[in-house]
Amino acid sequence: MANTPIEAATFWTQANALLRKNLTYQKRNLRTNIRLISFPFILCLLLVLLQKIVNNELDKPKNNCGCVCVDKNGDGVCEKVCGLEYSTLIQAVSCPIPSPPQWPPILQMPAPHFRAVRTDFFPYEDLPNESCRESMSCPVTMLFTGNNRSLGNILAASMVPSSLSWNSSDVLYGASLNVLGSASRPRTNNYLDPAFFSNLPLYYMQRQCVTGSTLSIPVSIFSLTKTQDIACVQGLQLWRNSSSEVNDEMYRGYKNGNSEGKINEILSGFDFLNSDGNNFNVTIWYNSSYKSDTGRSSNVLLRVPRLVNLASNGYLKFLLGASTEMLFEFVKEMPKPATKIRLDFSSLLGALFFTWVILQLFPVILTSLVYEKQQKLRIMMKMHGLGDGPYWMISYAYFLTISAVYMFCFVLFGSVIGLKFFTMNDYSIQFVFYLLFINLQVSLAFLVAAMFSNVKTAEVSTYICVFGTGLLGGFLFQFFIEDPSFPRGWIMVMELYPGFLLYRGLYEFAFYSFTGNLMGTYGMRWGDLTDSTNGMREVLIIMLVEWIVVLLVAYCIDKVLSSGSWKCALFFLQRYDKKPPPQNPGLERQGSKVLVQTDKPDVRQEREKVEKLLKEGDPSYAIVSDHLKKVYPGKDGNPEQFAVRGLSLALARGECFGLLGPNGAGKTSFINMMIGLIKPTAGTALVEGLDISTEMNGIYSSMGVCPQHDLLWETLTGREHLLFYGRLKNLKGSALIQAVEESLKGVNLFHGGVAEKQAGKYSGGMKRRLSVAISLIGDPKVVYMDEPSTGLDPASRKNLWNVVKRAKQDRAIILTTHSMEEAEVLCDRIGIFVDGSLQCIGNPKELKARYGGAYVFTMTTSPAHEGHVENMVKHLASGASKIYHLSGTQKFELPKHQVRIADVFQAVENAKSRFTVLAWGLADTTLEDVFIKVANGAESSDMLS
Repeated sequence: MANTPIEAATFWTQANALLRKNLTYQKRNLRTNIRLISFPFILCLLLVLLQKIVNNELDKPKNNCGCVCVDKNGDGVCEKVCGLEYSTLIQAVSCPIPSPPQWPPILQMPAPHFRAVRTDFFPYEDLPNESCRESMSCPVTMLFTGNNRSLGNILAASMVPSSLSWNSSDVLYGASLNVLGSASRPRTNNYLDPAFFSNLPLYYMQRQCVTGSTLSIPVSIFSLTKTQDIACVQGLQLWRNSSSEVNDEMYRGYKNGNSEGKINEILSGFDFLNSDGNNFNVTIWYNSSYKSDTGRSSNVLLRVPRLVNLASNGYLKFLLGASTEMLFEFVKEMPKPATKIRLDFSSLLGALFFTWVILQLFPVILTSLVYEKQQKLRIMMKMHGLGDGPYWMISYAYFLTISAVYMFCFVLFGSVIGLKFFTMNDYSIQFVFYLLFINLQVSLAFLVAAMFSNVKTAEVSTYICVFGTGLLGGFLFQFFIEDPSFPRGWIMVMELYPGFLLYRGLYEFAFYSFTGNLMGTYGMRWGDLTDSTNGMREVLIIMLVEWIVVLLVAYCIDKVLSSGSWKCALFFLQRYDKKPPPQNPGLERQGSKVLVQTDKPDVRQEREKVEKLLKEGDPSYAIVSDHLKKVYPGKDGNPEQFAVRGLSLALARGECFGLLGPNGAGKTSFINMMIGLIKPTAGTALVEGLDISTEMNGIYSSMGVCPQHDLLWETLTGREHLLFYGRLKNLKGSALIQAVEESLKGVNLFHGGVAEKQAGKYSGGMKRRLSVAISLIGDPKVVYMDEPSTGLDPASRKNLWNVVKRAKQDRAIILTTHSMEEAEVLCDRIGIFVDGSLQCIGNPKELKARYGGAYVFTMTTSPAHEGHVENMVKHLASGASKIYHLSGTQKFELPKHQVRIADVFQAVENAKSRFTVLAWGLADTTLEDVFIKVANGAESSDMLS
């Protein structure tokens, strides 16, 4: 062990020590890391496998553009010709369409059995009776409101034709003069309008319909001609007094707003606001619940312009006459090249599966932090000088690096095997997104770690949260995203939860890659972030802000928990004007109830020495405890518990002080206060001149601790433990290597490869020896050893005693033990601690002389001669007292001033001549006798008081 003074380790030295330890720990967990990374790899491979199976099925001729063999030259040789005109509806999706067909503009019309009628839930008297649904003759309802009802009625009456005007030779012109509608749902494109190729009927709307008003019209697509039946439906125009009534009625008509679960759909709503002869303002409601298969409802807008056209035509007729009209002839898609049907599973399932993949890092980071907390490794590192700054910097960078490597491997592997989710979206956007999220995830792990103290509880809870987040995102949150009627503000509120924030970003990537793959374009680019339907911009902003806030809150809470003070010591709010230590820290004891036996001269003398040292000061004393007190508050009606009742103690350098006492006496509580684990209730202590209440960080650099329970990393070796703690004590280079080897040799862990063995495989005794070596490395000026020899065999115990004896030079040691032999061998002074109070103090010889001024005489005879033995003892010493009696064996205490040893031997020889003496003995008082006597006496006095 090195004895030369060593300066406190700098910030970067501590950071280097922790980084080396973390890298070694990471190397030990190589198999765990491989299993961690293999999960996304296996998932990506599974997606690729499913992709190949599905694509092989989609590549079959039945799914490709239709082809026929045509004899173009009449020579009997046919030539393969492919095109939309030779295709089924399924095959047509993959065909090139250089000139897309023109489709008549139509309305999104409710199906007959869903049209609004009068019900108990919908008690509007102007609605038709529910019986119309049986005959499938219910009208479609249009709601109107505005500031001028008379004008509104005029405009509404002009919107719906009163008669049918149809030119069979020009279908598009005929459709523009009439109002067509369909209950079919729109698709992702409008190359084949489902209104003309579904089993659902097509309707034309009039003010009144006559029975059997059905029209058959030809529909031509390229060379394909189809006859389409169009049935008449009545347009029911109803006035409402306000826009809120219209909005409420339309929402309640949709099944999600209906408590009865019934659908009572309104076709549309119109609010003419302040329209008059000089102004035309209108708000139009439409049912946006008709979504495409991808969840985006943009294609339903192809059926909304007809509503705008109706309102505009109504106003034109009001101004210019009934013959004035703007014709809306057709809608048309953009041309498209030949495409293959491809369903990219990484885009379809990516938002859900990749949420699980990325979030599985969270339990890994959290359990690592909680493990250090549960095993008290964080406080152990702090007690050996590791500051909060180096710990946060290295731990954060360590977990961030692991997360970054994990995400890099994930994206790289997904790109290499060709998942469109990664290859089609801009990698720079992905980089920013993943970088922000892993920073947020690491910060969140530090914050959540403060809520857990058990690794298993933290692990189970977070894995439930991970899988729950994915399921809620896929089966709840996604529906809110896709519903344009859902308030965007509430979407942002839900995105404050980081899991939904991640899901929203992945959903946007998936949507753009799926659409790009389907349409043969590209995925998300930076320019797409300005799109109103793209939520990636708000996701990135929320992530950035939330990361900063969570990191600061986590740091603040960590400072509160580690210091016990609610003054959040953020680095930019720290006050550097530290108050000087009080001249007499003992003043803190005023007003507190202290139970100290003032009639014991040795205890009173120690307290007076402490008060003198506090007034005059003496640098040779390493530890000065002034009236230190710890009281645990009562719970559930129980009284408060006094663990330490005003302990005053002074220890000089080079002194080993033994603290003896029964279990529960308060020894460990005293040490925990001295090492900063718990705060004293009153009083204070100075360690190397620094106050434990306010300057614990300075004390840590000169302190060594061997705790009652071994606080070790299971996967680090004994040598790696000592290298880490040696670096924390600013040992470097050859001095570090030498100190580690001397420590290992000193505790008999050097030979036989024991030093290279992982601590988790050590026996209990080996762990204790390693804990002692850790407490002594780096030449600490103050060392606390809480029962250091527990579990050691006799040889190892004796070897450990030699180590402690050598370590006493120029340092103060406080040692607690239940071994009286150990206390007598190692301790210069001993204090016996009972019920939180110091009962006596002195070196072993003084205590034995003070409390053991008697010989212990033992004799075993037959029960018939017990009386003879008592008479013999009374003759030897009139003040003798019997302390033990069982079946002929008796023990007596003989006052030393009343008896001579020669007289005892002579009396025994005389007794042997008169009766049979089976065994006898004479012993001086041991330290164990003193301990038992003091402890029993203290407990008796407490019971009497």
